[in-house]
Amino acid sequence: MLNYLITKLQNYSIFMASLVSHPDEVKVVTKRFGLGATNIDRYLELDGYKAVQKALGMEAEAIINEVKNSGLRGRGGAGFSTGMKWSFVPKQSAKPKYVLCNGDESEPGTCKDRLIFEQDPHAVIEGVMIGGLAVGAKSGYIYIRGEYRYLSVIMQKAIRDAYAKGFLGKNIFGSGKDFDIYWHGGAGAYEVGEESALMESLEGKRGIPRIRPPFPAVVGLWGGPTVINNAETLASVPHIMLGGAEWYAKIGTPKNGGTRLFCLSGNVAKPGVYELPMGYSLKKMIYEVGGGIPNGRTLKAVVPGGASTPCLTADEIDINMDFDSVGKAGSMLGSGGVVVIDDAQCIVKFALRTMKFYQHESCGWCIPCREGTDWLKKTLVRFHAGGGVKKDIDNMQYLSENMLGRTFCPLGDAAAMPTIAFVKKFRREFEDHLEGRPCPYEEEGALQQLPVMAH
Repeated sequence: MLNYLITKLQNYSIFMASLVSHPDEVKVVTKRFGLGATNIDRYLELDGYKAVQKALGMEAEAIINEVKNSGLRGRGGAGFSTGMKWSFVPKQSAKPKYVLCNGDESEPGTCKDRLIFEQDPHAVIEGVMIGGLAVGAKSGYIYIRGEYRYLSVIMQKAIRDAYAKGFLGKNIFGSGKDFDIYWHGGAGAYEVGEESALMESLEGKRGIPRIRPPFPAVVGLWGGPTVINNAETLASVPHIMLGGAEWYAKIGTPKNGGTRLFCLSGNVAKPGVYELPMGYSLKKMIYEVGGGIPNGRTLKAVVPGGASTPCLTADEIDINMDFDSVGKAGSMLGSGGVVVIDDAQCIVKFALRTMKFYQHESCGWCIPCREGTDWLKKTLVRFHAGGGVKKDIDNMQYLSENMLGRTFCPLGDAAAMPTIAFVKKFRREFEDHLEGRPCPYEEEGALQQLPVMAH
């Protein structure tokens, strides 16, 4: 039945993403894209499962050190050292250990993990297995966003094929070690992208965040030590094991090894997902890789790492796209979702659209996020409609600043940080909506279509 479903779904091109390319790309995670690697035999021809076999002959500490030295940092948003994260798992545990793949790609502006599941699902399986060998886990879970139904079909087939080959289950590759992987589909909640809420969901509970500490590395899924990594992070690990830490580290910048899948969307001529070296110029990404701003417009702002990251103005884009450089610029690299906004767009309307998402997706568990996102949305609705007063501008900033760091999980911060940046950097645009005036961008007959955030 799964074979039938996957064949039917692949016949409908509407489901399949179009692959793009640029000469500046460095193909690591995407090296098998378009080569039929969903088929396990084809994956094996393309050096598939060689990395996990190599890892089986290594000590756990050696695997962790290889990933540490590669400079691989979490591709889900936080940018924490992957090897360091693995090293936090205690060597001895009375409870089973687990490795979780976070494939709940729900951040607006981000659409990279879907391509990995679609084009190279066995790389994720292999990455989970290597993570398991590194921390001493015997079980792994691949959690996929609820809306990615057809990708779940592809992933389930890949897992089943790996079992049929004897790569999963008892005595993997004749090593005497056991490892099982399970697929789990979400129900369409952005909140479960937060690692503790994801674990709650896996345990069959409501997807709400846990109070920390304790942290997942010590007390995670079902109380056992747990490693949770993004799909792109885990798909990078087999390439590091085969190519070596030194090779991978040299691709990027210091402390920011390797490549990154950047999701370029919005008001740009050539949108798409591009694999570029860490530290690649944002300006070059927009004007050369992305082909610049269409329709003769100019750049107004850029969201550099998904909707939760503070925007950068046109004067702030001459920066390198790695975690440290973007952080120094006052924003975050986040999930790699680069949304380009041209001068025809209304920032107030863009801020409203962003807040509508976060208000809708708040799990409601803590008051600052539940009430804060609702008040911000209501204020922005009224403000964009011409019913705002000057005090609203300061109130939005004040409310956002008081949400920061006061919620159980980062969703409150994700709503607050972009709002603060919009108000501070485009205050004049907010003031243009005062005194009952309609949106000046719509009034002047400018392009009213907001940039499409890949999602």
